[in-house]
Amino acid sequence: MSTADSSPVSAPGQTPATAALLRRRRDTLGPHSPLFYEEPLHLASGAGVWLTAADGTEYLDGYNNVPHVGHANPRVQQAICDQAGRLNVHTRYLQDRVVEYAERLLATFDTDLDRLFLTNSGSEANELALRLATQHTGARGVLVTDFSYHGNTRSLAELTTGLAVGEEFGDHVRAFHVPDTVTATGVDPRSLLESSAAQLDAALGSLQEAGHGVAALLVDPLFSTEGMPEPPDGWTQMLGEKVRAAGGLVIADEVQSGFGRLGGAMWGHQAVGLDPDLVTMGKPMGNGHPMGGVVTTAELLDEFGRRNMYFNTFAGNPVSSAAGLAVLEEMEDRRLMAHAAELGARVHRQLEEIASGTARISARRGSGLFFGLEIIDDDGSPDARATKRLVEEMKRRRLLISRIGPQDNVLKIRPPMVIEDHEAQLLLEGLAESVATVLR
Repeated sequence: MSTADSSPVSAPGQTPATAALLRRRRDTLGPHSPLFYEEPLHLASGAGVWLTAADGTEYLDGYNNVPHVGHANPRVQQAICDQAGRLNVHTRYLQDRVVEYAERLLATFDTDLDRLFLTNSGSEANELALRLATQHTGARGVLVTDFSYHGNTRSLAELTTGLAVGEEFGDHVRAFHVPDTVTATGVDPRSLLESSAAQLDAALGSLQEAGHGVAALLVDPLFSTEGMPEPPDGWTQMLGEKVRAAGGLVIADEVQSGFGRLGGAMWGHQAVGLDPDLVTMGKPMGNGHPMGGVVTTAELLDEFGRRNMYFNTFAGNPVSSAAGLAVLEEMEDRRLMAHAAELGARVHRQLEEIASGTARISARRGSGLFFGLEIIDDDGSPDARATKRLVEEMKRRRLLISRIGPQDNVLKIRPPMVIEDHEAQLLLEGLAESVATVLR
């Protein structure tokens, strides 16, 4: 997963201030802390979908889902300030803000998913979800896709397949491939479904034969890191059913696909027909304020609670809860999920037009306000170099995007949900011009 590029300590065109800051960063955070772009951006402020660099240059943010309702959102900012000026304690004291937030958040889920654990990040949420699954099932085995990322704890590093980690791949983990009807040209979808079913059966059987059993499936419903493949109809439902039949629980990692991002539903698992036992979330919850959570059933929460005294010093504090409430209120008042569906449909039509203009784009990817284009070279092979050049060309045009996929050849475009039509048009016009420049 290419989330960042190696950046020099200094480069031609950098201001002395930026070069000095890079040196200070290297001398404190070390040389391995990743940065975007060949020439890193030195940011000073943001508002809505706009970011302002230290030199005053403005960039349209077409990438970040952390500021879900916009950079420096006034409602979120005010909620945090007001609550911080009144009270901020942990959940071992009774206070109403966390309960109000839990009620509002749980109301967005199907009725059986009616209990909430709060954490500080998506990594913590996935770690906790795995604890619940292993304790409930008495098994250790975990199923993940063959190019995924779910967090930075040790146990999550052991099941990471989408970026470099020092930990060995866990012997209790099996990886499977997500079938893609777009790239599997000439293959009947039914055959694709059958071959994938056989692979899943083999992976689950391998876990059982090794004595690990099956504790959980952990997946992002959109398969974002994987490059947003499009499985055949019925595949996602089959995936969940096979895991349950093997005794495991289904964990939907909604850090990227949740909170109305896909337009047609509040949660990615609802959009793709996956029926989870646990839903994990993070980044967008607090619009940049550190938050994470696990939503599950009353049965699973009670079972875990009887065995474990779970508390978290910072998760669920009143300030975090106020931030989370403000995000939900902003989404509701501004109809951001419907906005993602309506604007997303127009964006995807224009992406098809851009793709039709060159044989170097093999597919349009994504849904709602999470979309991208798959870039190939003249012989049809994935073209990571051209994809990187497109990202850099967009940056030169003051438009920020990134790239994903096993071959680093899928453009990743995922702006804050508050992007307006005219701003999306600026992004698309710049994309069309960049495609014409790089892929000519």
